[in-house]
Amino acid sequence: MIPIRDANPTLRRPWITIAFIVANVAVFLLWQPTFADEGEQQAFFFCHAQISWEVSNQQNLSQGGAPAREALDETFGPGAGSAIQPYLQRTCPGKGWLASIFVSMFLHGGWLHIAGNMLFLWVFGNNVEDRLGPVGFVLFYIVGGLAAMLLHLAFEPSSAVPSLGASGAIAAVLGAYLVLFPRARITTLVFFFFITWIELPAAVVLVAWFVFQVFSGVGGLASELSGGVAYWAHVGGFAFGAAAAWLLFRGHRPPPVHRPLPPRPDTYL
Repeated sequence: MIPIRDANPTLRRPWITIAFIVANVAVFLLWQPTFADEGEQQAFFFCHAQISWEVSNQQNLSQGGAPAREALDETFGPGAGSAIQPYLQRTCPGKGWLASIFVSMFLHGGWLHIAGNMLFLWVFGNNVEDRLGPVGFVLFYIVGGLAAMLLHLAFEPSSAVPSLGASGAIAAVLGAYLVLFPRARITTLVFFFFITWIELPAAVVLVAWFVFQVFSGVGGLASELSGGVAYWAHVGGFAFGAAAAWLLFRGHRPPPVHRPLPPRPDTYL
């Protein structure tokens, strides 16, 4: 199921949601080597994206010595550490593991990755921003991304795979939307032996999405394969968003937007 739009009007223009979308697209097109070969892109991700081993050890792979090489070998196969670590020492020896946590929220691995994330952010972010307000939404988005990273880290603390994308923060937005607007109608593109449009309650769309993430995450644990998708980051972000919305924002309403009244029509008798 792919959500296309919702029937849930807002009182204010979602400037922060728009700004996040613009920032993600700008990073993807103007900073990442999006149009370069795969090797250059992977090198960029190693130098800028969040890596679980680096966060767990509070040290980047280039300066991690033998333990870092062992982590690379375990992740990518024997000999990977001896090949990758010297390259990182030459290209990005001063990578900051802490900064990479925040930078990763604005990096994407490809066109489908960023297109899907920005679609979900646009469909669901405007209403959550409308309820939380601009400042509250910025803080919520960032903390949601951190919560997503922490659950992913708990399941893969020694992984040397670069982790990137706005998915965790956007998952927090989805969790909040479920709590705040469970009955909102979502126009959804459904693939099930045929392709059709259908309008569904937000609760159906978002619960189905969350259940898929949980089952995929559990399946990844059993098979040690997840197709490159950080499902537990999605689960962590969604759970945080739903919990935070339930505890802090469920009864909150945005302040009314005062618009000038239209001029009084003149009456001719």
